[in-house]
Amino acid sequence: MMSYRFPTISILLVTIFCIFAATTRAADKKAPPAKPANQYAAFETHANEKVTVAADPCDDSKDCDFFRLPYIQHGFVAIRVIFTNDSDTPLSLADARIQFISINNDKIPAATDDDLQRRLFSTKGTAGRKIPMPMPLPPITLHDKDVDKSIIKDDNDFGFNGTTVDPHSTLAGYLFYDVRSLPDQPLKGAELYIKMVHTLDGKKQLFDFNIPFDKWLAAQPGAKAADDSSKP
Repeated sequence: MMSYRFPTISILLVTIFCIFAATTRAADKKAPPAKPANQYAAFETHANEKVTVAADPCDDSKDCDFFRLPYIQHGFVAIRVIFTNDSDTPLSLADARIQFISINNDKIPAATDDDLQRRLFSTKGTAGRKIPMPMPLPPITLHDKDVDKSIIKDDNDFGFNGTTVDPHSTLAGYLFYDVRSLPDQPLKGAELYIKMVHTLDGKKQLFDFNIPFDKWLAAQPGAKAADDSSKP
């Protein structure tokens, strides 16, 4: 009996076309324009400093399908951090620390491109080796393997495009946090902690920001019904 030979060349061409088309569609998608921070569900305002910071998580890939790669399916939560500066003084985020604090007080820093590369592509040696440089130059990192281009493009398109928040303006960008080892609902009882935000001249450090994600969870469709159903 003669076995059937599948048309491998045609299937290969169709597969390549589908991947190319999917990549092209992802590249064409854009994140929603950033709104002033106080228009999001979870935010904190420092009235005296005239600065508001918001945190807008995406824990469902359908809600942020503009990313080129499936970060959320690989144990990350994407959080858009929005800074609105209503003061007359520019702010600097160059030294800012933006940490995910879990309900168990785990302090999780934002993932680097290398962190994303290791998780999504299961490669080794992407952390690189730091070569010390004379002060005040920062060390140069040599990578054993280049970070995937899609990660770089997502960072360029959806991350922070600078570290200065101009007066009477808003600056926003997406950060990724590794929550794979946390409970099934990592946002519950957690918060985003922001510290070391300075005025651009370095003369003043703003008070820290603590943004509870429970505010965001409570604002999601069906959240009230879910809470009521859990009551005796």
